[in-house]
Amino acid sequence: MSARLRAFTVVEVLTAIAILAILTSVAVGGGAWAFRRAYTARAQAELSALATALEAYKRQHGDYPRTSGGESRGAQLLQALVGARGPSGAVLNPRGRLWIELGLFTTREGLDPLANAAADLIDPWGNAYVYIYKEPLGGWVNPGFVLYSAGPDGRHNPALLLGGYSQRDLDENRDNLYAAP
Repeated sequence: MSARLRAFTVVEVLTAIAILAILTSVAVGGGAWAFRRAYTARAQAELSALATALEAYKRQHGDYPRTSGGESRGAQLLQALVGARGPSGAVLNPRGRLWIELGLFTTREGLDPLANAAADLIDPWGNAYVYIYKEPLGGWVNPGFVLYSAGPDGRHNPALLLGGYSQRDLDENRDNLYAAP
């Protein structure tokens, strides 16, 4: 009796490898897409929570917190929402009313905004949220604030149009996520 061994042909092995490669690329691509969707949803939820907190702040103080320009705008926003600064930037009671639930947000380097005035809120991609309201240069006619995440690419141009309106059509701002005041 002869025992006949049956083996896979080269074509069968290559076909199996091709199928595995296709399945792997679909799974990896789908995973990246799912992470991007999750980050986008989280950023939109955080922007909505910040906008709601800003509206409550305005009801209490009569105006939104103003910014004085520069890279510290996010820190200025956070200091206002933890009750440390008034609308014009004046120092308030450091144990004032909290307008946001701090545990729901991430701060740069985990800084505690109640102990460190340089702390700012970061989006899911690790970039600071951008907040602008009534910059000192004047000419602000926008009835609301400008609040956004720089989005997945992290690029943005914070320069405003005359009157305090964001330039959403710039290439750097195309994937930005904006809060509605």
